[in-house]
Amino acid sequence: MARMTHLLQTAAAMTVLVCAAHQARAQDAIAQFYKGKTVYVVIGSAAGGGFDTYGRLVARHIGKHIPGNPNVVPQNMPGAGGGAAANHVGTIATQDGTYIGAVHPAVIMDPILGDRTKSKMDVTKINWIGSANSDTYVCVMRADAEVKTFADAREKQVILGASSDAASTREFPTLLNNVLGTKFKLVSGYTGNREVMLAVDKNEVQGICGAGWSSVQTARPQWFKDGTVKVLAQENVPGHPDLNKQGVPKTIDFATGAEQRQIMELYYSQETFGRPYMMAAAVPKERVEAMRAAFSASMRDPELLAEAKKLNLDVDFLSGDELQKIVAKNFAMDPAIVERTKKALGYEK
Repeated sequence: MARMTHLLQTAAAMTVLVCAAHQARAQDAIAQFYKGKTVYVVIGSAAGGGFDTYGRLVARHIGKHIPGNPNVVPQNMPGAGGGAAANHVGTIATQDGTYIGAVHPAVIMDPILGDRTKSKMDVTKINWIGSANSDTYVCVMRADAEVKTFADAREKQVILGASSDAASTREFPTLLNNVLGTKFKLVSGYTGNREVMLAVDKNEVQGICGAGWSSVQTARPQWFKDGTVKVLAQENVPGHPDLNKQGVPKTIDFATGAEQRQIMELYYSQETFGRPYMMAAAVPKERVEAMRAAFSASMRDPELLAEAKKLNLDVDFLSGDELQKIVAKNFAMDPAIVERTKKALGYEK
């Protein structure tokens, strides 16, 4: 009996050693592949906005956590609500693990709610690396605008700036118009949030909805210091803790029935993965796993966290595995609510 126990213990120990040796060889192979190479972080927005700021932050720190320590270079590729960057990384760029897409949540929601980002890939098969933070989207308004409260927006027309059809700055206020009866008038065509904020500064438009609170704080901290602009409402189910303390209302609390709440909850679910990162479906599994581990390590990196604090950026990340599960769950939503949400966004008549 003792001899049998000894043999079993020896076998178990050898198995552990074999597995460890296999993992070490796999790690060495990944390091050998990435050593001396350049990894591109393709950012699905123009320079200067929130997605760009997060994407460049990740690009500055993730390289030291990737085996082989490759050079990491950010590239901006705005268009189609993040879809241009996603399609490039997912279907056009080399699919060997040297391209990462820093895309918008709309890329994940697109196949559920309509062909808004002109997706050319199966989002459920894309390799999701993780998300840098959850986000709270807000409506902000110039203090000198006629609309002073969210309730006013249901009675008076006000002009908001927006970018492309698939962008959050177009979809969030459209949803509010069609579900809650607000009277937002949209002026579309701006390159990104940075350009919309410049338009707010110039009083070309009076506000913006569907902008991430962390992005607005980072890009325009003086707005709230000098009272030029105020947060009209939060477009989020739980709300941001700081804004909740200030008593900023949540748009979902203006819903008058279960269907309105369900529509808003479905659309607002994308805020859970506010800054998603992806790799193509064809990237070898071991390189995907290495990049997921590198992403999670960079999100815990004290140097990244210190820089994020200086930039006033929230880091509340999801791992690649967690994000992959959320994507699968979203594709299993009630079709009836999905159809009503499409109508609320103006994509189904």
